[in-house]
Amino acid sequence: MKTYKIIVLAKQVPDTRNVGKDAMKADGTVNRAALPAIFNPEDLNALEQALRIKDEYPGSSITLLTMGPGRAADIIREGMFRGADDGILLTDRAFAGSDTLATSYALSRAIAKYGEFDLIVCGRQAIDGDTAQVGPQVAEKLKLPQVTYVEQVLEMHPQSIVIKRRLDNGVEVVKAPLPSLITVTSSAPECRARNAKMIMKFKHAKTVTERQDQNEDYLSLYNDRPYLNIQEMTAADVEVDPKQLGLSGSPTKVKKIDNVVLQASDAKRIEATDADINLLMKELIDSHTIG
Repeated sequence: MKTYKIIVLAKQVPDTRNVGKDAMKADGTVNRAALPAIFNPEDLNALEQALRIKDEYPGSSITLLTMGPGRAADIIREGMFRGADDGILLTDRAFAGSDTLATSYALSRAIAKYGEFDLIVCGRQAIDGDTAQVGPQVAEKLKLPQVTYVEQVLEMHPQSIVIKRRLDNGVEVVKAPLPSLITVTSSAPECRARNAKMIMKFKHAKTVTERQDQNEDYLSLYNDRPYLNIQEMTAADVEVDPKQLGLSGSPTKVKKIDNVVLQASDAKRIEATDADINLLMKELIDSHTIG
């Protein structure tokens, strides 16, 4: 039976679904200390699609790839607790301040270093940016076919994949050659829960930096159980052009961020009448909320 090598792109993000008054700093940047860091929700949907392929084709492997600071290794472990086989943390100060263009460049270079694969799966977008650009940009840089808004992988074949897409006006079934990249939407099935056996197996999985920082005397453990070693890659490891990284490689500039937190006094009840609805629309247009 054919087996598949799958890469899942994942991101650790601040939980912007629970934004409070302290979520933004005075300079307009996100106060990450005030928000818990979580596994990007649609990346979990993507992981579930990869896990279903692995279930159907035993022997297939799933590698999680994430770019971020050292703490981003948490989501690699989270993915391993749910069934992923291993992970790679792409981390370097040179990546700081990267927009989607610089991020996709770094990820594409890491994937090129990874070697052969059959499929790249990622979430449609991250909740801290909502751009939906990184997945397609990675595909373009790697010259891969891409399918977006994926809701379900229907069939896997040695040379192709059949996918159901969720569009605004219905669904679409498409076939794409392998290798390819797909982005998964939130309408796809939710990711399965952690597996108790996987938690016990991978609870000590760490990057080299984590082991050094925590001064743990587990050298023999990591030598005897290589699956506990989460691979770290730096900018030098993936042989990138420094000018295409970080702020220098990011043409996107944020001009202004307004911190808007709705309080109870901002709520307004309207009746389901034409008069109230027309009045609400006028207020929204006058305040430039819409229109």
